[in-house]
Amino acid sequence: MVSPRHVRGVSLIEVLMAVLVFSVGLIGLSGLLITSFRSNQVGYQRTQAEFLAMSMADRMRANPLAVWSGGYNSPSYPIQGAQACTEASACTPAKVAVRDQVLWSTQLTTFLPNATASIACTNGATPDTTQLLVRPPYAGNCIMRINWSERAAGDSTHQDATTRTYVWNFQP
Repeated sequence: MVSPRHVRGVSLIEVLMAVLVFSVGLIGLSGLLITSFRSNQVGYQRTQAEFLAMSMADRMRANPLAVWSGGYNSPSYPIQGAQACTEASACTPAKVAVRDQVLWSTQLTTFLPNATASIACTNGATPDTTQLLVRPPYAGNCIMRINWSERAAGDSTHQDATTRTYVWNFQP
């Protein structure tokens, strides 16, 4: 039979071991939570890139005359400048394209970190000028490229960021 004096520290050791195991579990859970948050951020940024691409493609579809004349082509977005259209003066297709580029540039810098982009449209067959006035289908091809900085799941600084690229080949 064991005397009660010899059993004195056993329950304290059991409690300390339980706290140690619980602490290791919490540390592992917090690491998993941080990885989950970063993965969600990566998914969010990729969704934003898709949203921005669709937004500009819709703007281009609404202004086919400027697309035909190369008004949306630019090797370096975001661009700076004042919007060309005002309430006092009517907008030409070229001015609408400039306004679209300025607005889209603002969205790029707002929604994606260190965002840059380019749009290059090549014309297919040159349309008849009477067809241009009735919303012709664009016979050319456009390539939109959006770049941004994305941190990987284990990165702790922006220096470890990877440049991600979204490329879309479309016909507005």
